[in-house]
Amino acid sequence: MSDNQASQSDTRPLAVTMGEPAGVGPELIARLWRDRESLNLPPFLYVGAVEALRAADPDLPLQPVSHAKEARDIFSCALPVMEVSLPEPVKLGELNPANGPAVVGAIDAACDLALKGDVSAIVTSPIHKAALYKAGFTAPGHTEYLARRCGMADTASVMMLAAQDLRVVPVTIHIALKDVPKTLTADAIIHAGIVTDHDLKTRFGIDEPRIAVAGLNPHAGEDGAMGMEEATHITPAIWTLRDEGVDVTGPLPADTLFHAEARARFDAVLCMYHDQALIPLKTLDFWGGVNITLGLPIIRTSPDHGTALQLAGTGEASAESMLAAIRKAAEMAEKAEI
Repeated sequence: MSDNQASQSDTRPLAVTMGEPAGVGPELIARLWRDRESLNLPPFLYVGAVEALRAADPDLPLQPVSHAKEARDIFSCALPVMEVSLPEPVKLGELNPANGPAVVGAIDAACDLALKGDVSAIVTSPIHKAALYKAGFTAPGHTEYLARRCGMADTASVMMLAAQDLRVVPVTIHIALKDVPKTLTADAIIHAGIVTDHDLKTRFGIDEPRIAVAGLNPHAGEDGAMGMEEATHITPAIWTLRDEGVDVTGPLPADTLFHAEARARFDAVLCMYHDQALIPLKTLDFWGGVNITLGLPIIRTSPDHGTALQLAGTGEASAESMLAAIRKAAEMAEKAEI
């Protein structure tokens, strides 16, 4: 990292997006800002509608800014805001697809700030994809949309979930379990492995990452007795990754991969499908999980939960995952080499 990059990562704020305005995102942002001193939070800039914050916390001190660099000096006495207006009023707990373009606009604005280098990373509050689809949103989710926004293919980005001492990367994500075997490819595993290895080095400060690769079938297929995907897809991908200089081990049976002794041997685990990755992570740390997007020219984290519409305005939603996402974004920004 150059001296200039190091200096920037020390001084630039984070950008935190509004997410679904009727959900818990703005409420959690407001709560964390109020606890900023006791939590020793890094300065961040809220990108979204003032109205969404006011609905959650009417007396929250706010300060509009025209440039992200203003946020650091303001943060101690008011929450810096880069406004993205809502076309219709917010009713906590009630979705309104008419506000979808503003949700996307907040993501766009934060992403542009990161691409220009005005913020060190972005933290995205949860979105409600069904509401956004009604407003014309076409990406499967945040991860793919951010890749598009960065001028890359949807498949360029890789999802990582991190909590405590476990990092998992699902190779296939939001598809039906019955579709996993026909969707899983050696190329997808190779891409996930190369991106994970690269970002563990450049964003996490791990010089020689160790990556485990889970099998798809019970007992990692048991030499074909319980499935052939290990032989036809996973093992060839592992060979290619090793040829590329990636330190990978596998395919390993998933049922023995996540206990404490096994976790200590690896820096990340490539998993073959969504629940194979998320069940162990959420069992270990349900409230502290962080969603991290790898493979992009920007740093992006997000809390590992949804909009929790039923909790919006009640004060009962946990801020632990949002807190973890903010801290992880700041930590990655400090360690980033690119």
